Amino acid sequence: MMRSLYSGVSGLKVHQTKMDVIGNNIANVNTIGFKASTVQFSDVFYQTTQSASGANALTGMAGMNAKQIGLGTTLSSISASMSTQGGAQRTDNATDIMITGNAFFVVNNGNGNYFTKNGSFTIDGSGYLATESGYYVMGWSPDPADPNKIKQDTVNKIAIQTPENSTTPPEATTDVTLKGNIDKTDSNLTGDGYIISSEFYDNLGNAYTAKIKLEKDTAATKDENQYKMTLAGITDKDGKAVTSALMTGVTFGGDNYTIDATGKITGTGTSAIVKFDANTGAFISTSTGTAAAPIKTLDMKITAASDTTGKVTLFGKEGVIKYDLSSITQYSTTGACSISSSKGSLENTGAGKKVGNLSGISIQTDGKIYGSYDNGTSKLLGQIAVANFANPAGLESIGGSLFAATQNSGEFDGKGKDVSEDGGKFSTGVLEMSNVDLSSEFTNMITTQRGFQANSRIITTSDTLLDELINLKR
Repeated sequence: MMRSLYSGVSGLKVHQTKMDVIGNNIANVNTIGFKASTVQFSDVFYQTTQSASGANALTGMAGMNAKQIGLGTTLSSISASMSTQGGAQRTDNATDIMITGNAFFVVNNGNGNYFTKNGSFTIDGSGYLATESGYYVMGWSPDPADPNKIKQDTVNKIAIQTPENSTTPPEATTDVTLKGNIDKTDSNLTGDGYIISSEFYDNLGNAYTAKIKLEKDTAATKDENQYKMTLAGITDKDGKAVTSALMTGVTFGGDNYTIDATGKITGTGTSAIVKFDANTGAFISTSTGTAAAPIKTLDMKITAASDTTGKVTLFGKEGVIKYDLSSITQYSTTGACSISSSKGSLENTGAGKKVGNLSGISIQTDGKIYGSYDNGTSKLLGQIAVANFANPAGLESIGGSLFAATQNSGEFDGKGKDVSEDGGKFSTGVLEMSNVDLSSEFTNMITTQRGFQANSRIITTSDTLLDELINLKR
C-alpha cells in the first residue's frame, strides 16, 4: 500500500519540476537569444516479486514473465533547444547582430570566456565592442604586417573607437586634373588672366589652393591656339597667402618662382605653354611636346622652408604635384572659359586626403568590421569570432543569456572560428528572438497540470485505502 503513496509523491515532484521549466520558458518568451528547455521523465527501479522463467520441457510448464511493481518516476533530463533558431527582430542598430547557424558569440568579463546568442552590442567608453551587461565581445585584430587582412589568433577584445582607430592619417596630393573648355574670345585671356583655383593637401593634411593664371601667348608667333600658364599665388585653408616661412620656392611647368615674407610670388623663368589643335579644338601638348610626342602634364614642385636635402616630402613624393591638362578643349562657346580643377588623376589616384575622423562602422556577413572616415577612407578594424561546440545542448546556462562550456559540450579552443566556415553568417540591425513556442508551452502546461492532478489522486486514494484498513478493527 505504501508503494503507491511514494509513486504518487515522485510523480508530483517531477511534474512540479516540469512546471518550473515551462514557467521559465514562458517568462523568457521575449528574452533575446533565449533557448527554451524541455523536460524528460523516466521510470525508476522496480521491485521484482517473481523473476521470469523459461519453458520446462521435462515438467511441461510454459515460461512465465517477471512480476514487477514500479516505484514511480524520476527526472531524466532538462535539455535546451540549442539547434532551434529564434525569429529575427529588426532594430536597425548597426551593432545589433544575429547569427544564422549554430555558432555562439564569444564574450569575456576578465574572468574567462563565455558564450551567447544575444547579439545586442554597444561600444563602451574605452571604444571596444561590448555587451550591454559589460562583457567584451571577442574576435581578432588586423595583421600588423598587412592591415587589410585579419590575423586569426587567440581571441581578444575588438577595438572600434579607440584612439588608434579614431582617425586615419592624411595623404599628400600627387596628382591634379584640369578639365573644361577654353573659349579664345574670353576677354580675361588678354586682360588680367583667367584664374584657375586648384586645391591640394600636404602630407600633414593641411589644405592649400594654388592660383593658376591662364592667358593668351603674346609671343612674336602670336599663335591663337596656345596659351601661357603661370602660378599667381598659393593660399592656405583660410585664404591667406603662404609665405617664405613655409615655402621658399616653387617650380611650375619649368618656371622657377620665389616667395617672399609677405606671400608675394615672382616667376623668374619661361612660362609653361599649352597647345591646342586649330581645326579640332583638341589638346595637343604642354610646353615643348608635339602632336607626335605629346606631354600632357605640368609639374609643380614645392620646396619647403625646412628642406635641406632637395627631396621634399611635405608636399607629396619629393614635393611634386602633376597637373594633367589633356582633358581641356578649345571650343567656341559663350565667350567665357570654364576650367575646373579636381584632386587626383583620371585614374582616381593621387588625390591626397585630409585627416580622417571615424564617422561610422559597418559589419560584414563574415563578421569583419570596417570603419568609415570622413575623408573617404575605409579601414579594417577587426573581425568577430564565434565558437562551435560538438554538443551545444551540453552548455551550462549561467544567466544573463550566457552559457559556459562543460565537459559534455566540448571545450573552447581559445581561438574561435570564422562564422562562414560552417555556412553561417551575421545579419546586422536584427537580433535573434527567443525560440519559445507558446502554443507548445501552453499545451505542455495543460498536460503537466493533468499529470500533477492524477498523481495527487494516487495519494488521496491510497490514503483512503489505508483509512479503511485501520477501520477494520472497529
